[in-house]
Amino acid sequence: MVDPATDPILQVVLRVAVAFGIGALIGLERERSDSAGLFAGSRTFPLFGLFGALVQAFFPAMFPVALVSIAVPLTVAYAGKIWKTGSFGLTTVTAALLTVILGALTVHSETGLVLAIIIGGVMTIILSAKSSIHAFVDRIEEDERRASIKFILIVFVIFPLLPDREIDALLGLNPRFIWLMVVFVTGLSFAAYILSRIVGTERGIALTGVVGGFISSTATSVSMAEQTSETPSLYQICGFSIVVASIVMFPRATVEVAAVNPELLPHVVVPLGAMTGTGILAAGVLYWWSTTKSTVDTDITNPFRLQPALLFGAIFAVVLLVSESAHTWVGPSGVYVTAFVSGLADVDAITLTLSKLAADDAISVDVATTGIIIGAISNTLVKAALVWILGTRELAKLVTVVLVAVSAVGLLFVFL
Repeated sequence: MVDPATDPILQVVLRVAVAFGIGALIGLERERSDSAGLFAGSRTFPLFGLFGALVQAFFPAMFPVALVSIAVPLTVAYAGKIWKTGSFGLTTVTAALLTVILGALTVHSETGLVLAIIIGGVMTIILSAKSSIHAFVDRIEEDERRASIKFILIVFVIFPLLPDREIDALLGLNPRFIWLMVVFVTGLSFAAYILSRIVGTERGIALTGVVGGFISSTATSVSMAEQTSETPSLYQICGFSIVVASIVMFPRATVEVAAVNPELLPHVVVPLGAMTGTGILAAGVLYWWSTTKSTVDTDITNPFRLQPALLFGAIFAVVLLVSESAHTWVGPSGVYVTAFVSGLADVDAITLTLSKLAADDAISVDVATTGIIIGAISNTLVKAALVWILGTRELAKLVTVVLVAVSAVGLLFVFL
């Protein structure tokens, strides 16, 4: 009896079939395109995937030559398409070459097979979202576009040049690690920013809170508080948005811990998860209690700006130094004080710092976990204080009750 899981022939057949399927998926999408269908479509793209898989499976050393050989007729066909349609788009040609490479990946290795399936799906989504992507780009203002380009260029230019070691002149800081954290945090914010631009400026309250929480929960809270000052009747809806923005901070911190120190994740996921769950329940009650269907607009700007990124980098570096020194001089209590003070301004810096210190065994897992919770509580209480200063009393009372309850859940884990 042949075992399909170990039989080499069946394994090759299966992988070649996957390559054919990836090509068919991309080809079906290209068939729908006005100009691409004239160049290559639902029949040609599966053959591209099949070609790449067979060459890689039986003639791997010849794959570069095979890729060049298929590029030649593609170039001729592309020239014919330009002559007939007058369209100079390179999307279909690029997709064709990538399909050949994806076909080769399916038979290259297990990792290649998984990667080919993922990239094939992403490619199909990108190709089919042409109108949405162009509409999104058109909505981005010129100054925001320039800011994004400058930031990305700086990332790719500076990051490889920074030394990946501790520098004595910088008090033992690792410049490349600090800049990596800047890019990571800004990248999270930019992902949420793209979502906000895709769905439009005026968003539902839930999306306002979620997107605003990933970009800046403090800015969202300030915006909602100011909204109630102008329209007091919206205090329930605005309170919901503030609570959602505040609790999004906890999953965000969890993602940061997982990225820097996966071994710390099981220790922080329970308290942060409990705080998130408490906030979700409260937000659900607020949403049910609300009687209005109005939407609220927040002014969320492009997070790919150099000055805020450099500011975060400086804050992160200072918090890293202070936390490590405080633990050395005072012990865990020094870390907790640092976490509380740092959390008043930014929870990302203390989360990344303590995760890094725990990964380096500079502090214990328990100290890092408690410090992260304290920083989250501190940042949560700041939102309530801002609402009292900038919003209506009704909004302040509503938000304070919820955020204090969420903070109390975190304190329970601190004292357990």
